[in-house]
Amino acid sequence: MSPTLNTPMALYLQDKHPIRDGMDYVRYAEQRGFDAVWQAESRLVREATVPMAAFAAITDRIKVGSGVVNNWTRNPALLASTFATLDDLAPGRVLLGIGAWWDPLASKVGIERRRPLQAMRETVTAVRGLLNDEQVSLQGEFVHLDGVELDYVHQERRPKDVPIYIGATGMKMMELAGEIADGVVLNYLVSPTYNAEAVEHLEIGARRAGKTLDEVDRPQLIVCSLDEDRDKALDAARLLITQYLGQQPHIMKASGASRELLEEIGSKVTWPATAEQVREAAQLMPDDVVQTLAAAGTADECRAKVADFIEHGCTCPILYPLGDDVHAMIDAFAPSG
Repeated sequence: MSPTLNTPMALYLQDKHPIRDGMDYVRYAEQRGFDAVWQAESRLVREATVPMAAFAAITDRIKVGSGVVNNWTRNPALLASTFATLDDLAPGRVLLGIGAWWDPLASKVGIERRRPLQAMRETVTAVRGLLNDEQVSLQGEFVHLDGVELDYVHQERRPKDVPIYIGATGMKMMELAGEIADGVVLNYLVSPTYNAEAVEHLEIGARRAGKTLDEVDRPQLIVCSLDEDRDKALDAARLLITQYLGQQPHIMKASGASRELLEEIGSKVTWPATAEQVREAAQLMPDDVVQTLAAAGTADECRAKVADFIEHGCTCPILYPLGDDVHAMIDAFAPSG
């Protein structure tokens, strides 16, 4: 018998599906009782806020989050005004997820990701103040604002109810998230054991700010490759895991996969990579690693794996559907039964 999952559920969309299909999935997820949808902006393929606006415009209740935008390519004032605009469209339903991005992508577009903790602290401080309808002056190492406020003229001047989440993978960033953010977006392609360590560091940060762990929301990205043909489900997850372990060093490190496997995959897959390169490298990825890092297999197997992440600290699974039938995945996890 599959476990009962007594937590909110969320949907995660990247660039796998056309945006109009994504809009259909989000509308259906709302009907089935999902709490949120998070739109990715991890690679140079799909910007997050345009689809977020599309999702917000066709729904009434579901929350809409960025999972995640980076803190390097948008000035904090622009970041605040962008999410204030989204809040105009869907008041009280917008979630701002910010991450520190990754190399080699960042360096290839001219971004030097030095002192990422300090850069994130300054960004969150500035954006939170602006969204709170404050005038912000901050002369930091990365953020330079001189008496800046959101310049409302033709609308009500009010604080925007936009919770800020940090997309953290490393433990120092996890502590910062616990200290200064409303929540953390826990990464995917990690094991439940990783979660246990992450929660410990979140609590360290929360205590630093006089908070408890329960005051830090902990949604988590989880790859969900669901198909009654479990071999097909495992193979779909295998391709995605291979690509990300080859391209994104922070995920590679957090995955817990063996150094030998990571080196072999890294020798075949870098950024950018062709589909052929990913398929070739995926042949190296064993089933046990796939099922450690993703919810892959039949509906019951996927629910059991998601339950494992919940038991290890996740407060809301953010499910990335890899299977062909997205509606079936939503149905398998629908809180409304």
